[in-house]
Amino acid sequence: MTQPSTDILKALNKWDNHPDLIPFIRPNRNREELEQCRNMDIEELKERLETHHMFLIYLENKLVGEMNYMIDPAHLYKKVRGTAWVGITIGDPHARGKGIGYEAIRYLEKEIKEQGLARIELGVFEFNTKAHKLYRQMGYQVIARIPAFTYWNEKMWSDIRMEKVLI
Repeated sequence: MTQPSTDILKALNKWDNHPDLIPFIRPNRNREELEQCRNMDIEELKERLETHHMFLIYLENKLVGEMNYMIDPAHLYKKVRGTAWVGITIGDPHARGKGIGYEAIRYLEKEIKEQGLARIELGVFEFNTKAHKLYRQMGYQVIARIPAFTYWNEKMWSDIRMEKVLI
């Protein structure tokens, strides 16, 4: 994505505030933070594009998700130069379970490799067992577990950090 539009912004804000998605896409320290509504404006989205390589995910010509990567962000667990941090959101519930996450990761890996980067790191919340299983199947290995990282379902959960070295 190079030119954000109000339609794209609406979709991103809808997903970022959907009660079923919030626990999966952003860490929350407590119930209040989990229930907090966040709305990005077009200028914030343009600023995000300065640090994130963002790609939109379409299914049958309908926007259903977003994927992105950052290079060497401060929150990396292993501070290895030339590391991409990836994030994927499948915002449309009808698009889940169709292999889109798998295709998104494959696409990001290809893009990241073409950028000359050799390592990917990501975080997956401990309760997101489907994503954790997918990443393991795709060759990602656990490198750390950060306890009490995010609040959901009346308790705190760990963030599982994973890495993959691209050959």
